Amino acid sequence: MPSRRLSSGRSQLDAILGGGLIDPSIAVIAGLPGTGKTVLAQQYAFANGTEERPAIYLSTLAEPLSKILYFAEGLSFFEPARVGRAVLFDDLGGRIDGAGLTGTLDRISDLTARRVCSVLIIDSFRALRYQAVGTREVEGFVHQLAGRLSATGTMALWLGEYDRDELAVCPEFAVADAAVLLSIQDDGQRDSRALRVLKLRGSDYLSGAHAYRVGADGLQVFPRLSAVGTARYELGDRRATSGIGALDTLLADGYWPGSGTLVIGPCGSGKTVIGLQFAFGGARLGEPTVFASLQENRVQLERMIRGFGWNADEPGVLLRCESPNDIYIDQWFYELFDTIRSRQARRLVIDSLGDLAAACPDDKRFREFIYSMLDRCSREGISVLLTFETPELYGQTALSELGVSHLSDNVILLQYVRRRGTAARALTVLKTRASRHLPQAHEFEINHDGIAVGQPLDPF
Repeated sequence: MPSRRLSSGRSQLDAILGGGLIDPSIAVIAGLPGTGKTVLAQQYAFANGTEERPAIYLSTLAEPLSKILYFAEGLSFFEPARVGRAVLFDDLGGRIDGAGLTGTLDRISDLTARRVCSVLIIDSFRALRYQAVGTREVEGFVHQLAGRLSATGTMALWLGEYDRDELAVCPEFAVADAAVLLSIQDDGQRDSRALRVLKLRGSDYLSGAHAYRVGADGLQVFPRLSAVGTARYELGDRRATSGIGALDTLLADGYWPGSGTLVIGPCGSGKTVIGLQFAFGGARLGEPTVFASLQENRVQLERMIRGFGWNADEPGVLLRCESPNDIYIDQWFYELFDTIRSRQARRLVIDSLGDLAAACPDDKRFREFIYSMLDRCSREGISVLLTFETPELYGQTALSELGVSHLSDNVILLQYVRRRGTAARALTVLKTRASRHLPQAHEFEINHDGIAVGQPLDPF
């Protein structure tokens, strides 16, 4: 297996590429205009260019070099002092107009023969075909250039405005050792960007669609959670407390560390309170907790916490309050796990799944995320509590439509029951995996200490 790799400057993208692009090789970066090809190529240039082995960036007919440089100056990784020394920019447009593909081939060959470069970037490679007399000339140019680059051991990135169907039949794809496709889809609420590795000779890679975003820091890629493995945490055979004594009894003396618990119920039934009690109970036991709220803003959440006599500034509990309208689901998950690791958290609360599902492009992606998150947390020994709001009193229909109850180790149903003209609250443990439990409904109250579970309800 080739050992030398070209880094993108982003560890997550390199992980998708099995450690990075093979160096030397020829890689095609394809995508329609606006997908971020130029930004990604500039990342490669500044991540690898040195004065001894500079990165060479060649513009062609698609976009003037002056315009490329103008917008590149707004990127955080762009370093003006390195331009002309470690990163060299040149415009092939005039040479193409004057001498066609033959002159272009000679110019590129001359550049690579005179000095060893870390990476040679041609933007846009597809635009070169507009100077060809016919398809045969394009094919000849592509094969000759590929041969000369291979002979000199030059690492090359060819950028082009290809869609997937066109790329599959063009000569560039045939001779390339790697091909990466960037695409944008409108999911009805916002643009959804995806990066796919179509081929990577001599290396393994993570398949499928990986979300990415383009910003001032360049291209940030978020590998599919289901494609990223983690080490398994040794769970042991000791149960943990939820922080609610009576609930622990219903769960057969607590829950297994690293398990996932789903709390489902209508508005005002106590789901958030259970989540907060789970979080602050964990902090008292020396288990740092991350509480991610997608319903309450920070002012509302802190007011609720103080109302129960808990300390909103408890160092063992980190509050993350975000609107589901402002999050990109892949980025949100990776930032969440970064927070969990930095805090060495042993517990995670997500309140609520319904809002998280609304931020997902579709139900299939949502279920994939939940499965991957619970699997990762289980492997790392992180206990998870999820809440889901249903408009139905008993929630059975909503529970099945959610499609994640089978992924949870414990399922707790909250509901209202009528009693002499009032609505009392009831709690039922519907499921505990690998454990016995008491599936009988119990009345409960919300007092100044949180959830207080009472006696079983009369079935009649």
